[in-house]
Amino acid sequence: MITIIPEAPENVAAFNATGEVTREDFENLVIPRVKEKVEQFGELNYLLYLDTDLDKFTMGAWLEDVLLGLKNLTKWNRTAIVTDKEGVQNFTDIFSVVMPGEFKSFPKENLYNALYWCKNGDEVEA
Repeated sequence: MITIIPEAPENVAAFNATGEVTREDFENLVIPRVKEKVEQFGELNYLLYLDTDLDKFTMGAWLEDVLLGLKNLTKWNRTAIVTDKEGVQNFTDIFSVVMPGEFKSFPKENLYNALYWCKNGDEVEA
C-alpha cells in the first residue's frame, strides 16, 4: 500500500510504501499526485519511503511500465529513496536508469534530511 507523507514540503510528492505495493497504488495515488505537483511547480521532486520488504513490493514488468509512464509526464528534478532494507539496490538501479534528474538514497533515520534535499537540493548541516 502507498500513502502520502503529509509533512512533506509543498513542492515534494512524498509517499510511504508499506505492506504489498501494487500497480493500482501507483495508478490511483502516485500518478494523480505527481500530475498535481507538476502542474503546480513545473517540475517534480519525488520521495519514496520504503517501509516494506522488497518481496512485498510486487515487482514485475508493471513497475517499469509505471515508471516509464511517470518519466514521460514531467521534468524530474530530484528523487530520494529512503530505506534501510538490504537488496534495495535493484530497486534504486531500476529507478535511476529510467528516471532523469538527480537521484539519491537515504537511510530511514534521515527522512527529514531527504525531504529537505528534495525541496532545496541541499542537505541539512549536522
